[in-house]
Amino acid sequence: MNPEPKKYLRQETLVFIWETIKVVIISLAIIIPIRYFIVQPFFVKGASMEATFDDGDYILIDEISYRFKQPQRGDIVIFRYPEDRSQFFIKRVIGLPEETVEIKNDQVIIHNKQHPEGFVLNEPYLAPDQYTAGDFRVKLDPQEYFVLGDNRLQSSDSRRWGPVNSSSITGRVFFRAWPINKFGEPPKVNYQ
Repeated sequence: MNPEPKKYLRQETLVFIWETIKVVIISLAIIIPIRYFIVQPFFVKGASMEATFDDGDYILIDEISYRFKQPQRGDIVIFRYPEDRSQFFIKRVIGLPEETVEIKNDQVIIHNKQHPEGFVLNEPYLAPDQYTAGDFRVKLDPQEYFVLGDNRLQSSDSRRWGPVNSSSITGRVFFRAWPINKFGEPPKVNYQ
């Protein structure tokens, strides 16, 4: 029996294994930084953002844009829960740094430099049966955001545990990948 075919087969196998290892290493070198520093997937858990997001929706968050700009009113963000930083929450940004947020008569009123007397926040994403319970006023510090769930009657949010510090915000929801019938960007909000 000729030993050459076995030697050739062994060399081909080693070349195949080495090429496979290189592809895996290169793939991981590309995927891991994207996954951990740019885009991160999350599953929505709970009813606090209904009807915008439902329990079980699969969303993608942009982790990089807030390194260059600040969160805006209306952005839907993922952040570390202030009372247990191992948990992530999803909410909508309502109040911006150094604004005063007032909740009165089931409405959200924003006081800022442009509107020192305050203006009632028009929230078209709320279902007709939703209202914002509470009666209080809070002044936000320079690094704080006031966040609320879109399902106000089922949401644990800044009304209960206070503002969210900017250092706790992981990123902005920019895409829904599941369910297929809601595939795409979340609806934009214009408060003007």
